Amino acid sequence: MRSLVGCATVLLLVTTSSARGADIDAGRAKVQTVCAACHGASGVSVSDTIPNLAGQKAAYLETQLKALKEGTRKNAVMNAIAGQLSPDDIANVAAYFSAQAGAASMAKSEFLPSLAKTGVTFPEGYRASFTRYHTINFPATRQVRHYWANPVALKAAREGKALPDGSVLFVEVFSARLDADKKPVTGADGFFVADQLVSYTAMARDAGWGNDIPDMLRNENWNYAIFTPAKQHRAGVNQAECLACHKPLDKASFTFTLDRLAGVK
Repeated sequence: MRSLVGCATVLLLVTTSSARGADIDAGRAKVQTVCAACHGASGVSVSDTIPNLAGQKAAYLETQLKALKEGTRKNAVMNAIAGQLSPDDIANVAAYFSAQAGAASMAKSEFLPSLAKTGVTFPEGYRASFTRYHTINFPATRQVRHYWANPVALKAAREGKALPDGSVLFVEVFSARLDADKKPVTGADGFFVADQLVSYTAMARDAGWGNDIPDMLRNENWNYAIFTPAKQHRAGVNQAECLACHKPLDKASFTFTLDRLAGVK
């Protein structure tokens, strides 16, 4: 959740949360169920790429959350989260974080246990039973990604049904082969030619996997994972980022490529 970082500050005059009678206890409850996954229960974030919010001015936080809710400030993860917050939620959360002591240098919080863990395991032998259904070039990172689906997901998509428990979508992430000018080499099919395997990503669902995930982040029973080329879980992955990014896709089984999967002959 790379929220409230890397964007220009919007300087607006707003009524402070305290003046509006914000409820700090309600703000604490909302933070503990949602925001804590990335920003920490007391506003001390879980990683160097996510800002600490403890001790920030309430007016600033409220302004940023409003902009994220309205979409005037762009952040794929936080737009999805802030869009679910009511005006009172925003005021309460801003007041709570503002009331916390500023974080010490290099301080970090732990992930919420329900978001640090994942039920997804590496699908050994997937090439023998899964169907490759899509390929996407990623020019910005000079990568190409190959998308695979297990029989359960493929059958449901072909029948026009929501993807059920037991579905697995799997992605091979490759660096693109580069030419002498360091530009990706494109094959006859229009896609970058795969070079080195960089990682694998996966989303899968099974009964009960979403039970411990806060409603504002939950994607039904979907869990997410990133694997190294050695097929090991990549350390430090926070499912909150994946959950928030996929949250708006509830009408498409929380996937970006359902239409491609449904079209497989």
